[in-house]
Amino acid sequence: MKELPYQAKAVIGRREMVTLPELHLTLCAKADTGARTSSLHAEDIESFEEDGHLWVSFTTRSGGPASPAHVFRLHLHDRRRVTSSNGQAEWRYVIRTPLQLGKLEFPVELTLADRRNMRHPMLLGRRALRRLLVAPGAAFLHGEP
Repeated sequence: MKELPYQAKAVIGRREMVTLPELHLTLCAKADTGARTSSLHAEDIESFEEDGHLWVSFTTRSGGPASPAHVFRLHLHDRRRVTSSNGQAEWRYVIRTPLQLGKLEFPVELTLADRRNMRHPMLLGRRALRRLLVAPGAAFLHGEP
């Protein structure tokens, strides 16, 4: 067996509770090694320019359609072409914010996508999972929902 090229910072389950401290959100995220970039559920997504900077406004829910809506206006980090799991390519806005998972905290890039028909409001893609190991048979190793 080949050695890992790095020392893993943590082992996580296929689902974990994560916090986005700058957004004051705690939500259930699914580890998705098939996705390159992480994704956050967002509705009513609009980009705009203010004082020479690009911004994005959106609404998100941390626990399904019945949970309260949270409205945000954040700096737009990027815009990327993303191919979804059904093979459809689309342009998505990207924000950058800190993420807490257990005792770990690191910056994460999140594409904004309508995930209302998905089970989890957030996906953790490979870029966020760097230096972490995923135990697919386990869940909530860093705290219960």
